[in-house]
Order: sequence, then structure tokens, then C-alpha cells
Amino acid sequence: MTITANTYRNPFIEQRADPWVYKHADGFYYFTGSVPAYDCIELRRAKTLDGLREAEPKVVWRKYDRGPMSANIWAPEIHYIEGKWYIYFAAARTAETKAGLFDHRMFVLENESANPLEGSWIEKGQIFTKWESFSLDATTFEHKGVRYLVWPQKDPSIEGNSNLYIAEMENPWTIKGEQVMLSKPEFDWEVIGYKVNEGPAVIKRNGKVFIAYSASATDHHYCMGLLWANEEADLLDPASWTKSPTPVFQTSEENGQYGPGHNSFTVTEDGKHDVLVYHARSYKEIEGDPLYDPNRHARLKLFTWDKDGFPQFGEPLPDTMNMEKVK
Repeated sequence: MTITANTYRNPFIEQRADPWVYKHADGFYYFTGSVPAYDCIELRRAKTLDGLREAEPKVVWRKYDRGPMSANIWAPEIHYIEGKWYIYFAAARTAETKAGLFDHRMFVLENESANPLEGSWIEKGQIFTKWESFSLDATTFEHKGVRYLVWPQKDPSIEGNSNLYIAEMENPWTIKGEQVMLSKPEFDWEVIGYKVNEGPAVIKRNGKVFIAYSASATDHHYCMGLLWANEEADLLDPASWTKSPTPVFQTSEENGQYGPGHNSFTVTEDGKHDVLVYHARSYKEIEGDPLYDPNRHARLKLFTWDKDGFPQFGEPLPDTMNMEKVK
């Protein structure tokens, strides 16, 4: 396919924040993301990226009425690991939405069906870490025969909301060994509103392992940062990782795109080009808490790589579809 500014129509999927797209060996793309009510997990699939827009979503899991996993179901991701499907997600332990806003833990679902929109999703339970503290946005990847988990968590001894950690995995719902901090909010653009590093997404290219992540509050200050390590390095050694001192993707006032972030990565239908999947709003001013404004729409953007092998995300592009602001 030819890379042009208008290859994909945006917004991609309306009112789906924290978008996750995975292209499977069966030829289907699978999509999930946070729904505005934060009360369930849904999946959809299609043979093309654009087809996901109109694909019928299926709710595969709903929150509990009380107790663990009863509120604020955030940022589901779907992964295929050793012949089974897994969904990673975060959930709060209280039904009182405001009180439980920063009381999340990470959980895992498993499905043995060939098609994850069918069969049963079994709860594998909470991912336990060093601390029983605010944790969310778990993602997983395999590198040189080792599976890793990367996630944001609150260290009770560090000021701020969440730092990024990595650990080796014993199985898809259990970490083993020591967890290692890769990044904490430290630059000006990471600490606006909240001191946040969250939403990690991994892509391996050009001899490097990259982790994109998001920072600051979920309004127009939200933006993306980047970590990278050599593919031959010890990924559990913090010294192996370098952090960009500047954001790599951020608000474009000129293009009417605000707070782009919480991304995932996929590829075009022919597999030849990389695609950035992210959410953003098309307006700056928000009434009330940004988390309860539903209009963080999922969007797609092709991106390229520079001569040194680093991703070049550019700016979020203007919307190509007319969308009404929904309150």
C-alpha cells in the first residue's frame, strides 16, 4: 500500500479509549479498549483495520456488583500465548467510582477457543507484584524465548501516581523474580496534573526493543514517551534502557487533536507498514473530570522509521470524518 496522510479515516472507532489492536495468524484483526461506562470488556474482529469500525462488538466479560473487579474496568489488551487467548485488564476494588479511582489492580482472563469471541473466558485472577498498590495497564511480550510483563504501578515510597516496571513471567498470569523499575515521571511533560507513566506498548524493530508509554493527566497534556534497549541487552537491567527526554507524540493544536496517547501497535493488511493505534480528543476544553468525558476516540496513523532505526510518529493528523461532540 502507498503511505498517504489519508490512508485511514479518523476517528477510527468512536468513544473507545486505550485502544488495543492485535493482528493474529488467522488473518483477523482483534480490537478492544475501554468503554465509556468502564463496566465491561468487549471484543470485535475483522479482516481489515477499517472493517473493525463497523464490526459487531461482543461483550465477553462484565464487572462484578461489589468487591474486587467491581468498578472502573480499564484498558483491556488481548494477547495470544502458547495456543490460548489472554485478556489483561485493570479493575478497582470498590463500586464507589470516585473513591476507587486509584485503587486498581491487574487481572487476567483466559480462553482456549480458536476464536476469542466464542467459548468461555476464565478468570485466572490478579497479577501479584511487590506491593499491593495501584497498578494497571499490564502488557506482555516475548523476547528471545523469555516472556515479560511491563506495567505501571505506584511505589509507596516514591512520590507520584505510577512508574513503569518490568519482570519475567512464570506463566501468563504470574511474574517471577524481581520487578525492575524502568521509568518514573521526571520530565516536565510527564508530571502535568498527575505524575504518570502508564499505558506501555512494546514494538521490536531494527535491533531494538521499544516501549512507548503515556504521561501526565488525561486531558490535552496527555502525551507519549519512549524507552528503548538493544535487543541483545539484559532487559531486566535498568541500565540497558534509554529514555527520550522529550515526548514523541503530543497534542497538535493546529490539527485539532488533543491528548494523544495510550497506544498499541499493529501492521497494515499487507504487513509492510507499522501502524500506531491511539486515542485522542478533537477538542481541548473538557467539562468535569477528563476520565468521564467519553470522547477519547480511537485513531490510526501510519508511521515510519529514521535512518538510525527509531520510530517517527510525527503529529496526530486532522480528523477526516465529521464527528459530533457527544456529551
